Amino acid sequence: MTWMWVGFLAIVAVMLALDLGVFHKNAHEVSAKEALGWTVVWITLGVSFTAVIYFMYENAWFGAELLDDDGVPIDDGQPHGGRAAMRYLTAYLLEKSLSIDNIFVIALVFQRFKVPRIDRHRVLFWGVLGAIVMRGAMLLGGLWLLHKFTWLFYVFGAYLVFTGIKLLFPEKEEEEHEDSGPSFTDRLKGWFHVAPDDTPDAGHRFFVKIDGKRAITSLGLALIVIEWTDLVFALDSIPAVLAVAPEPFIVFTSNIFAILGLRSLYFVLETAVQKFKELRYALAVVLAFVGAKMILHHWVKIPTLISLAVILVSIGLAVAVSLIRQRVRRGERRLDG
Repeated sequence: MTWMWVGFLAIVAVMLALDLGVFHKNAHEVSAKEALGWTVVWITLGVSFTAVIYFMYENAWFGAELLDDDGVPIDDGQPHGGRAAMRYLTAYLLEKSLSIDNIFVIALVFQRFKVPRIDRHRVLFWGVLGAIVMRGAMLLGGLWLLHKFTWLFYVFGAYLVFTGIKLLFPEKEEEEHEDSGPSFTDRLKGWFHVAPDDTPDAGHRFFVKIDGKRAITSLGLALIVIEWTDLVFALDSIPAVLAVAPEPFIVFTSNIFAILGLRSLYFVLETAVQKFKELRYALAVVLAFVGAKMILHHWVKIPTLISLAVILVSIGLAVAVSLIRQRVRRGERRLDG
């Protein structure tokens, strides 16, 4: 089992080293074409890992074993490759769909701190690196808590349902945020010595020295805020993923592959995030469904295939409705013109 984890972490380390040290060694503005290419690469890697999961659990390689909702190994004498693969794919698609909401916030953070497009890939790289460490700790901690205190299934489930309902009322959520006092960004500026934007090299570094003292730049503040938002979003996504896959290795690998593709997906969607506003409602449905699944898990066993179908149908319908509405609006503008 240990070699399974070591091998996967080694693969992640190699991919990150190639990404920053070879393919993106020199800072440059990521084009839509390049971002789309890398998005295809990361999604292909993430989906292809389904085959690895299948063979591992089908043949019990490295001691891989399927677990029930209570974390107890399933010992029915049957191979578990197909079920494990379905759980991994569902967890991966769930995390991928929930990360779309994260992209909306990242776009706002870059606008708020006026991060140059040429530096955005580097900020996201270090943001993803921090997210991998943080998500790993939270995922394993969450699994331990759920196995130790089974009543937390109901707490996490209720929280996901509540979060899904909140997503249906974005205007109210924004009003509450505006009235909640000083923002996290304002507090950061009170905690750190912030370098003025006209400081030499402040636009391309996370920290600079002013009169011999280290000061954080707007780029550094943007990185901290992105890490903070990932922590907040993890409070939604981690319980959701745990609801469809109780196996630590499946949960961790699906989460990490989804996060690794977040950077390129951002550059693909950054100009289109405002065009797919209906995605908010799809994410609300997904979170509420997964939350209900966690609450009812003791009485109703919802097959993983149904969870996968709910995710795909919800996201697909949201994108379709968004595209139809855009076409209708363009038609109305032509008539008005």
